[in-house]
Amino acid sequence: MTERLRRLAARIRQELTAIDRVTIRIARAWAAARRHSTDQDLYLDSVALCLHDFYTGVERIFRHVAAGFDESMPGGSDWHDALLRQMATERLPDRPAVIAARTREGLEEYLRFRHVVRNIYAFEFDAERLGRLVDTLPDVFQRVRGDRTAFSGFLDQMISDDGSSG
Repeated sequence: MTERLRRLAARIRQELTAIDRVTIRIARAWAAARRHSTDQDLYLDSVALCLHDFYTGVERIFRHVAAGFDESMPGGSDWHDALLRQMATERLPDRPAVIAARTREGLEEYLRFRHVVRNIYAFEFDAERLGRLVDTLPDVFQRVRGDRTAFSGFLDQMISDDGSSG
């Protein structure tokens, strides 16, 4: 079990590193979109794709936890929503919530936007909506990081407890 938990912790760290890179790209593309009125649509496309990548990366962390720790991955047409709710729910005595309720609420808009990116043409993106998502991203990502730190502490304690009992 210790090795499985170590792999899970490593995957979470790896995903957060990639998500951090995505957030930097979002900021750069948004700044470029605001500077270049002639090619603004191309930069907005980049912002939209990176916002999609942001949520997909966070969701990948959740999938690792669901599969590797909970051993329970939701199914059905609403599995994305169910997974987000699962991560905000304690599964005592096995694990605390992976994210706080406030973090879940912040991520819901990114989940909905992920669906938009997959189902419309790029030229249909709403620049105002992109702006709102870009503006709230630093706060939402900071909450994801804070929750991850707390969950990692829980994992570290489990690894330590498992190692000392074996």
